[in-house]
Amino acid sequence: MKQWFMSYSTPLFTGLFLVSLVSGVALFFHIEVGWFHAMHEWLSMVLILPFVLHLWRNWRPFVNYFKRSAMVQSLVISTIAAVLFVVWPAGEEGGAGGPPPFAFSQAVISQSPEIVAPVFEMSASEMVVKLKDSGFASAEESKPLADIAKESGKNVMALYVVLTPKGN
Repeated sequence: MKQWFMSYSTPLFTGLFLVSLVSGVALFFHIEVGWFHAMHEWLSMVLILPFVLHLWRNWRPFVNYFKRSAMVQSLVISTIAAVLFVVWPAGEEGGAGGPPPFAFSQAVISQSPEIVAPVFEMSASEMVVKLKDSGFASAEESKPLADIAKESGKNVMALYVVLTPKGN
């Protein structure tokens, strides 16, 4: 059994890490969130065992990293990144969370063209025409922009491109 663990710890760690990487990127870009979310959560939990086995197998080289400043610096940077998510929590009830620019963009796309069109110096009907001309077939004046993107089968990033000045 020990030989099996030693043989499979790194390959399993690598395979599950790649699954976690792909599903994490998909979640970040809001692609098929439903099944990527469950995949990412569950397989990231399964990833813990190969990670521990990988550390066990490579313990001496791992400990040697602590003799160099790169490990300490990397851990400090990672901790700071984690603290930023505590300071600006993502997914809070009633808010987008995250860094202020992300929260702002989420607040904008949760509104309808009739609310946000003046910010873009156009009327709601002009915004709807612009969105429909750009392939957002479900665009309506009273429908939230995020819903328009989703129902049109498009990514929210495509919506940003159309609505920003360079999208003109």
